[in-house]
Amino acid sequence: MKILPKNVTAYRQTSVFTQDTIPNALLHSHTTREGSWGKLCVISGQLRYQILTNPPEEHVISSELPGIIEPKISHKVEPIGSVEFYVEFHHQV
Repeated sequence: MKILPKNVTAYRQTSVFTQDTIPNALLHSHTTREGSWGKLCVISGQLRYQILTNPPEEHVISSELPGIIEPKISHKVEPIGSVEFYVEFHHQV
């Protein structure tokens, strides 16, 4: 799993999503824009985080292990049972 670069700062956070309220776009391949990093922050439960590179990567995200989203890299999430999470967006300063 990648880590956030030291020269980025949070600029926006989504509302809290659950397994029932995850926006459809997050369940399918999508990207962040250039220069925009994301951090999947799980409050409770687990998410399957798929990074759609070649070869693809798959991680189970929990409150102890956030998921880092690199700019312009295709990815998607899938709930593993009950989950609460939000996405924190970061940009370079």
